Amino acid sequence: MFLYIFVTRTCINFNQNTIIMKKIILVAAMVLGFAAAAVAQPRAIGLRGGYGAELSYQHTLGSNFVEADLGLYTFNAVSLGATYNWMLVQPDWTDRGEWGVYAGPGANLGIGFNGWFNVAVCGQVGLEYTFWFPLQLSLDIRPALGFSTGDKPFYFGGFYPSLGVRYKF
Repeated sequence: MFLYIFVTRTCINFNQNTIIMKKIILVAAMVLGFAAAAVAQPRAIGLRGGYGAELSYQHTLGSNFVEADLGLYTFNAVSLGATYNWMLVQPDWTDRGEWGVYAGPGANLGIGFNGWFNVAVCGQVGLEYTFWFPLQLSLDIRPALGFSTGDKPFYFGGFYPSLGVRYKF
């Protein structure tokens, strides 16, 4: 009788432990799969300068990418901008590296050091070159149109070229 109870309880515990272990393995596999998918998306971080200086971050989504920039605009305001860019053309101009022509819409927020605030929609058009080592150069223009609480009620700017230098990882 004692042997029957011992074997029965051991088998029940073994079955319960097996089910729990299968669940743990399944959850671990899902977490690793999601982590691998997140890491597989190329990113780039660096600087973008033109009429100000910005920290720039790009996150690739398929052949397109999202760019977010935070920096000083005309060195008298803090600006935050984000654009979703479509890779329009990737010409094969060189044997090494990749060229890309992109464009897309976005939004900008700005806060001036003297108290003004602006909200604007923008568009970005640019040309980039990614070297065969993890360095990316870009030249773009990002015109913006929006509203401001400063001296002028409308904000219109960004018609200046900007050069970006990013580390791609």
